[in-house]
Amino acid sequence: MEFDNAIEKRDIEMMVNAFTDDCEIELLGVVLKGKDGVRTWLDWLFTHLVKVKFIPSIIIVENNIFFEEFVLMGTLQDGSVVESKQSEVLVYEDYKIKSLRLYFDRLDFVNAVVKGFVSKRIVNILISRSLEGLV
Repeated sequence: MEFDNAIEKRDIEMMVNAFTDDCEIELLGVVLKGKDGVRTWLDWLFTHLVKVKFIPSIIIVENNIFFEEFVLMGTLQDGSVVESKQSEVLVYEDYKIKSLRLYFDRLDFVNAVVKGFVSKRIVNILISRSLEGLV
């Protein structure tokens, strides 16, 4: 909860200090390493979202591994709100985060950031085609 609260408050120093010096963050197929990687992730996050709120739904803790499924409610630069169901796996070492893996569908954010009729139409076609056979 402290870490989620720090993100919601945009307390960058608290968040960076929550990680080990040799940590790894993995999201969207990218691996960021060390505290510089933490800062890169936070810069990326706060460049796109001016406000973040987490709504946890499932939390599992076993030994030094923390798993959480949650909903991220984010406010974009233009004031629009995006909702994204996400999961994270954190591995702790000496009470600091050694590894953070985030899983979410980047399409949750596409409709909020894409501009123009043609771009929106292409995104909607891709979303529809990705669901063919399921619905």
